[in-house]
Amino acid sequence: MTSTAQLLVRVIPNAKKNEFSGYRAGELVLRLNAPAVEGKANKVAVQFVSEFLGVPKSSVLLVRGERSRHKIFQIVGLESSDLERKLAEIDR
Repeated sequence: MTSTAQLLVRVIPNAKKNEFSGYRAGELVLRLNAPAVEGKANKVAVQFVSEFLGVPKSSVLLVRGERSRHKIFQIVGLESSDLERKLAEIDR
């Protein structure tokens, strides 16, 4: 069975640069320089998360929040403990 981890994210579109900028209300805040139009921010979010975690884009699935700032990503092939370790460098 393939391991999976879930990542709760609050997306802020139209930022100056793509970055994780801490936590707010239990969600990881992801600032994106893409607009929230026609799925552009979602595509950039998937790409940024995959690069940050070092997994292929095909391993990052948007399972909830396609039209919302509050999103849940499923990371296939990454244990929850590995995800927590990679996110530990972000300011809480």
